[in-house]
Formats: sequence, structure tokens, C-alpha cells
Amino acid sequence: MKVLITGSNGLLGQKLVALLSKNRISFTAASLGENRNPECPKEHYVSLDITNSRAVDETLTRHEFTHILHTAAMTHVDACEMNPEECYAINHWATKNLFDRAVKNNLHFTFLSTDFVFDGEQGNYSEGDAPNPLSVYGKSKWLAEQDLLNASYTNWAIARTIIVYGEGYKINKSNIISWLMEELPKGNPVSLLTDHYRAPTWAEDLAEGCFQIINRNKTGIFHLSGPETLSIYEIGLRVANFLNVDKGLVHPILSTTLNQKAPRPSKTGFNLSKAKSTLGYIPHSIEATLNSLNKG
Repeated sequence: MKVLITGSNGLLGQKLVALLSKNRISFTAASLGENRNPECPKEHYVSLDITNSRAVDETLTRHEFTHILHTAAMTHVDACEMNPEECYAINHWATKNLFDRAVKNNLHFTFLSTDFVFDGEQGNYSEGDAPNPLSVYGKSKWLAEQDLLNASYTNWAIARTIIVYGEGYKINKSNIISWLMEELPKGNPVSLLTDHYRAPTWAEDLAEGCFQIINRNKTGIFHLSGPETLSIYEIGLRVANFLNVDKGLVHPILSTTLNQKAPRPSKTGFNLSKAKSTLGYIPHSIEATLNSLNKG
């Protein structure tokens, strides 16, 4: 087995590098720009713009991969809404290009997708539920999913996830739980939504789920998230309780008070039955993971 990890500088990418290294599986880590992960050996890293077809071809020609773990994406939801062409280029067309080359080379292809392919009317989504994305970000991921679902080639997996959190090196995008772990001990008040519900996912759990997909050569759609669906406000209270800080620092607000460019699903969360039975996926509760983020 030899694996190409796109988006290796991201939080999930870094966890996958660590997990494949631990399991002594050959890999090449790829991200745009320099390697920001000191735990990723330089000889295992390549700088790669996934929107550059020629560069992608050269990378796949230079190495004899068996699997692609495609985590690279434009994930800032409001930035996607304001820059749709860039979003579609990265999230849809670059994914299609990578998938086409996986088909050509007969590689197993795993694509990281999102709960934002759903409209949030239902919640507790199973893999077979019909997507109905509300935002440019959600649509870009849904379009990429469609390319896989409609292909005659079936050696692929889609791993959808929700609010990934954890600690990494020089991560460009902050995540809500790490942010709360920084702000609340300082006595800084935070305002969190009471009408949006998510199942926050520890990056180590997500990496393990993705690893089991390729290790077991599984195909199809898998939902990989944390075990509990909570309002964003409830997430804040849980973190405050863990830190033993004043819960009054966590202020409840409604999404209608925010000036967000992109519409968001009000309630997602996943039914994890398939991932548990097929992959042995057992995610951790928020409290079980917070010591890994606690700078205390």
C-alpha cells in the first residue's frame, strides 16, 4: 500500500500522516506551499496545487500509489459563498481531476465531504438520505460526490464529517473547541448559537475512520463524526464545565443575529451505525478528548 494524502498541512492531514507513520504504511503528503508539519519527513512531502492538472499528473506518474486520501479543500463557508469560482475550482473540479486519474490508474479514492451537503431540516442523517445543499460550499462538495456516485468505477469512498477539532501545527483555520479552550480560561465571553446543532468530531477519530476505510478497502459513503449532536451553545457549556470556568461566559444567541454570507443547515448530526459496524468506528465524547487540547 502507498497512499497520497492531499491537504497534508491541514488538521486531518496531519493526523493521517501520524497514523500512517505509526502503522508503517508508505505515503506521500501533499499540500500547497511548504511542509508545515515537523512530524512529516521532508522526503515524504511534495508541494502540490491540486487545481494544476499537469502537477497532479506529474505527482501521480512519479509515484506508484495504491490509494488517494483526498482531504484538501476550501472549507471557509462564507469565503466560498463570496468566491464561488475559486470554491468550485478547488472543491469540485480538482476533486474530479484527481478522481479521473485514480480511475485511470486503478487506485482506491477516498473523498472527504461534509454535513453541509444536507439542508438541516432532518438531522441525524444516514448515508442514504438525500442531500440538498444550501451554500456554495455544500454544493461544491455535493457536485464532487456526484462525480463519484455516477461513475461506473466503484473503487471509491466518500467520508462525510462535521466540525473537525483538535491540535495541529500552524493550522490556517481555527476550530471552535480549540478556540473555546483558549478564550474561556482567559475569562473572555463567547457568544454561541442555540439554534444550530452539530456533532463535533475529534480529528484523531476522523483519521482513524479514514484509515479503516483504506485499510479494509471499503467503498461507498460513510458518515464519520462525533457521537453527540449538540447546539453550538451546548458545546460551549460542555467545554466551560470541563475547564471549571464560569458558564456565564457562554452567551446564547440566535443565528438570525449574525451577518453570515452563506446559509447553513440548522441541524445535522449523523447516524453512525454503518461506520460502527463496517469500520469499527467508535468516536470519543467531547470530554474524553479535551485533555489533549488543555494547555492548563
